[in-house]
Amino acid sequence: MKLAILFGGSTYEHEISIVSAITMKKVFKKTELSFIFIDAERQFYLIEPEKMKSNFFSSGAYKKSKKLVLKSGAFYIEGMFGSKELGFDALLNLIHGRDGEDGKIASLMEFYNIPFISPRLEASALSYNKLYTKFLAENLGVKTVAYQHLPKNEKRNLTMEYPVIVKPVRLGSSIGVSIVKNSEELDYALDVAFEFDTDVIIEPFVEGVKEYNQAGTFTREWELSIIEEPHKEEFLDFEKKYMDFSRDSQVLSADIDKELESKIQNTFKKIYDPLFKGAIIRCDFFVIEGEVYLNEINPIPGSMANYLFSDFEAMVERVIQNLPKEQKIQISYDYIHSIQSAKGKA
Repeated sequence: MKLAILFGGSTYEHEISIVSAITMKKVFKKTELSFIFIDAERQFYLIEPEKMKSNFFSSGAYKKSKKLVLKSGAFYIEGMFGSKELGFDALLNLIHGRDGEDGKIASLMEFYNIPFISPRLEASALSYNKLYTKFLAENLGVKTVAYQHLPKNEKRNLTMEYPVIVKPVRLGSSIGVSIVKNSEELDYALDVAFEFDTDVIIEPFVEGVKEYNQAGTFTREWELSIIEEPHKEEFLDFEKKYMDFSRDSQVLSADIDKELESKIQNTFKKIYDPLFKGAIIRCDFFVIEGEVYLNEINPIPGSMANYLFSDFEAMVERVIQNLPKEQKIQISYDYIHSIQSAKGKA
């Protein structure tokens, strides 16, 4: 199997994407990997596997790598004697945040007819935006915690009791997220969040709430990971998640009963199918008084949540073999021909 890893991007989560891609080099033992880096200017570069080290990117040394051009059906290496195709069976979209999770890459890959592992356009749009995720969950009958949506230029009137958690609507990795315990802290937290986004979501901060992570995909059958109970402090900030995304060894399964396990898994399936087919996603859930609440959807989880699966590499191969295919439309021009024919008779 040949797999291309696409990472980087014009995103606040650019560095986390690099960490995730470096981790994939450790995870895939049998697979032939190609690494395609997108820099801040959205230029494609082919990175040699032995150069997959963080300082190779931070130093700007990647600019000496071969540039790639995207054409119908493939990426190409441009040279003095023409173009050479970069061959692979599928591409794994590993760009966190903007570009990767907002639907740009999904649209690009579909437009150029390149097989890829990632949420498709509609799934990307609904999971990248936390407000739209709330709408999706409501439509599916999945519970979420109460929330308030606050655009940047509106009055800062909070309608819920403290403590609350403030989140930019279109960001992950805890960037711009703050826990606010009283009114004096609210303006500062909003100022921080609005540095990154034009909209925020405000939710009640439930201290000590049980949280569980479930990842999975659908090939010809459901392939669900273990359920993880993350052990963490109040919440994972950017620095902690940066380190967390480099995990490449399996973690322990949560110590929960079969009834709760079934509730979490069934809620995951309800969210995933059919919108997220072709993707490996992770959903983070709260459990409050025995009820399962969706916290957020991670459409491209850090390091693809490989550490939650017993044989991640084999599962990826099965995903590739069962990727959804866009319907091919035959253009016949029958309508135009009939008009032209009618005009000729006139």
